[in-house]
Amino acid sequence: MATELTQPMNFAVVSRVLVSVAAEVATGVQRAVVGSDNVRTARENAWDAIQADRARAAARAETARAVAAMIAVAPAGRRRAKPLTSAHR
Repeated sequence: MATELTQPMNFAVVSRVLVSVAAEVATGVQRAVVGSDNVRTARENAWDAIQADRARAAARAETARAVAAMIAVAPAGRRRAKPLTSAHR
């Protein structure tokens, strides 16, 4: 009498297989649509995220400079007694 050494399919195994197949299909579709030379890499995505963070930081700094300039030229009667602070970031 031979014993089977295979494990029964459970939810976790089926889920992993489905995710793996879906990832392969998505990658194949991307390569077919944009071409093998134009497929995005994790490095490119990370660099784009860094550039976007830098652009947001520059925009925040420019806004802070503009607000500081407006406060500096505001009439004394219109200035607030307390500085504006953020409650959370």
